[in-house]
Amino acid sequence: MQKNKRKVGAFYEEIAADYLVSQGVMILERNYRNWLGEIDLIGMTADGWLIFVEVKYRSSERSGSPLAAVNGRKQLVISKVAVEYLKNHYRSMDVRCRFDVVGINGDKICWIKNAFDFCQ
Repeated sequence: MQKNKRKVGAFYEEIAADYLVSQGVMILERNYRNWLGEIDLIGMTADGWLIFVEVKYRSSERSGSPLAAVNGRKQLVISKVAVEYLKNHYRSMDVRCRFDVVGINGDKICWIKNAFDFCQ
């Protein structure tokens, strides 16, 4: 079952990446991992924002909103991974960045910019 979940996740992450590209985002990383966790997509917007993107898919609302699935624990993991990414790639924390969520519910895509604040 886990293998199928990974395939489904990868499929919808690709849809989210294609959507973001169509909106002017340059995708820098896919499934960026370090010892703290993973960020689905990392991109740069046309106006210079570095974005850390969590992608969530739901086939229907019965399982709840895909956006609600990015809970406090997940936000903390993404924040920690982002710090390490900034240290390793920019050698600075002084970079305009934000945390976005792309929710896919059936065939609807919802991009929430600045979906949550940095967590410690």
